[in-house]
Amino acid sequence: MTLHFPLRVLTPYISWSYFFHAWQISARFSKVAEVHDCMSCRQSWINSFEREAERAQAKVALDLYSDALKTIGELDAEGYQAYAQYQIFPAYSDGDDILVNGKRLPFLRQQTARDGAPYLCLADFIRPLGSKLPATLSNGKPSVEGNLGIFASAVDGEMESLHKDDPYKGMLVQTVCDRLAEACTEKMHHFIRTEDWSYAPNEDLSMHDILLEKFQGIRPAVGYPSLPDQSIIFLLDELINMAEIGISLTESGAMQPHASVCGLIFAHPATRYFNIGKITEEQFTDYAKRRGLPLETMRKFLARVTDN
Repeated sequence: MTLHFPLRVLTPYISWSYFFHAWQISARFSKVAEVHDCMSCRQSWINSFEREAERAQAKVALDLYSDALKTIGELDAEGYQAYAQYQIFPAYSDGDDILVNGKRLPFLRQQTARDGAPYLCLADFIRPLGSKLPATLSNGKPSVEGNLGIFASAVDGEMESLHKDDPYKGMLVQTVCDRLAEACTEKMHHFIRTEDWSYAPNEDLSMHDILLEKFQGIRPAVGYPSLPDQSIIFLLDELINMAEIGISLTESGAMQPHASVCGLIFAHPATRYFNIGKITEEQFTDYAKRRGLPLETMRKFLARVTDN
């Protein structure tokens, strides 16, 4: 399914702490997004900081936030949009692999447990091959353990090329685009949870709690600590065809436009985010075999989790 979103509807879903992080401004100043937009309230927020240096930084954050909102408004008025492409597939796990639509997606398992916790792998959250757990419930909706969601989100690619002759505006547009792509993903996921897949139809979370990911399930993006192999993106592309929303992939698996996101959606209530951490050479060799790529190629994609 493909979703189209005007940029103005995505603003509430923006995580401003990451926006300010990109500008090397402390995340605590992202609270400016919660301040009423009248001059009096904004000035009171600035004055709430005790030290002069902090008040000066708060003023910088306020000006940057105002410029970001203005930029989003201008881009929206020009008709630019953000797009999400996703599909929910019946799936089975087979060891540390997940079988989806005739394809085998390999995953890595933690090698270091903490406090006696189990060694986790994303495949753990999908019904095992041969299981009698259904893919579809009696109401016609996909079951949480028998399905896997695959998604990609992106903004209009033309947006990233705007204001190349102005360093400040150029960076402002790029950082805004990055946040809009993530906000598009957030809104898409909310729609999937409550309406399409509808495994959490009665979800009643504030936007604050949504941004804190207090909802049921997880959506690890390619490159996340639990999904460190960037080459997986090529398999996901074969399953959902990201070109339909304007995303192309480089030889290294990077997405164009830069403001794009791709990953998986797990619905099981037991799912949680985790870090694979470092893997052994034995696991690396096994994974490369399951991935079907030469060791030297696979080592480039897994450099972050291997010692070599």
